[in-house]
Amino acid sequence: MSVLLSEWTKLRTLRSTLWSLLAAVLAMGGLGSIVAAVQMSRWSQLEPQERLRYDAIDVGVGGYHLAQLAVGVLGVLVITGEYSTGMIRSSLMAVPHRLPVLWAKIAVYGAVTFVLMLVAALVSFFGVQAIVTQHGQAVTLAAPHALRAVIGTALFLTVMGILAIGLGTLVRNTAGGIAAFVGLLFVLPGVTALLPSSISDAIGPYLPLNAAFTVATSTFEDPHHLATWTGFAVFCGYAALFVAAAAVALVRRDA
Repeated sequence: MSVLLSEWTKLRTLRSTLWSLLAAVLAMGGLGSIVAAVQMSRWSQLEPQERLRYDAIDVGVGGYHLAQLAVGVLGVLVITGEYSTGMIRSSLMAVPHRLPVLWAKIAVYGAVTFVLMLVAALVSFFGVQAIVTQHGQAVTLAAPHALRAVIGTALFLTVMGILAIGLGTLVRNTAGGIAAFVGLLFVLPGVTALLPSSISDAIGPYLPLNAAFTVATSTFEDPHHLATWTGFAVFCGYAALFVAAAAVALVRRDA
């Protein structure tokens, strides 16, 4: 409990942390409404097929496309910030067994991320429905996939933050950790898309971000994707792998 309280104090008292969390909340809570407002203003110009395919659920949780960057970068900073300032030595002197420090960081950051992103996703969802109702596109949380997409978005962003902590612990450098995070989550899918379609279609669904999206998506445009919770389980597997490697590295390496 003392280690948890210590990590909570670190998280809530750093100005950079508060700004990053604020950016994630604003992105998650506001981007969907902005997109919906633009789309409704151009509704008469959309093709009939586009109107039929319009999915107010995906728009309602679409803020995760931007929020994931803030959540991931902050996840890296949660651990690499201590390495850059040397504070990690004090943390590990206070908790010589080391691993409780990592577990506490994951627990505190994961809990904060889930609560904030769930609230922001709900705000975004209801805000979007209020905007799109003018053209009869509004849905409720009782609609198929709606509640799952809202909760799934919060789960997906939480696991992404945990994965980022694992990467940061392995790399121990802020710039390197962010570069690894961006490369693994965002650059790798683009590289895979350059491969022949037969290979890309086979590999693509198992990439971390593609697997993660399944739990936060209502309508899939690409037919090559994993089932909803299967994809999320694969993403959780990636996070568990990096956290396990981070735990081994934290115990074996000098601070």
